[in-house]
Amino acid sequence: MKRKFYFLLAISIILCTGYKPKEPKILIIGDSISIGYFPKVKEALASKAIVKHNPGNAQHTGTGIKKIKDWIGEEDWDIIQINWGLWDLCYRHADSKIYGNRDKVNGTITYDLETYTKNLEELVNTIKANTAAKIVFVTTTYVPKKEAGRFTKDVPKYNAAAKLVMKKNGVLVNDIYKKSKTIHKKHGIGDDDVHYTKKGYEELSKLIVPTLNKTMEDL
Repeated sequence: MKRKFYFLLAISIILCTGYKPKEPKILIIGDSISIGYFPKVKEALASKAIVKHNPGNAQHTGTGIKKIKDWIGEEDWDIIQINWGLWDLCYRHADSKIYGNRDKVNGTITYDLETYTKNLEELVNTIKANTAAKIVFVTTTYVPKKEAGRFTKDVPKYNAAAKLVMKKNGVLVNDIYKKSKTIHKKHGIGDDDVHYTKKGYEELSKLIVPTLNKTMEDL
């Protein structure tokens, strides 16, 4: 009887004081693709978690190395979802008139595969050293063949390298590449652009939310 009384008393106190259990905090770090699907992810998880995105575009792994500590800040994150790739494998040339100086014919790649791998190692180690958050890595999305600064064939190579880094470091991988290809063919902006329509980003968000939900269950 006493145990039941104290249980009911605790419930009454919670109801009267408006106590809410701590909501998990999720930080999403990524480029314009993640910026595109972020609103729908935040909306889907609104009743379960506090979801934020790093300020601006996380660009390539070099930018990540410079800014990762600032993005983590003093927050007590439970989950940090990361992605770098599209900027790393992009070729650019100062004389190119195409947006972002993209030029896969005359340009220079931002980071070759070896450097990309080393940078990801450093980023994962830095996150682990500065937070107890669970890390989720999302693979790079599809690149259409006519994209001016990127080769379609490079994406699987960079994804494979990234997955090896994550496996080595015990990081969960949400591999959305194949499904992103299907989504892009239906809801991509065009066959020369890596970005998506509003519907495309909504469909991408549906690939992100289940993994974050599962990760929250395991906290």
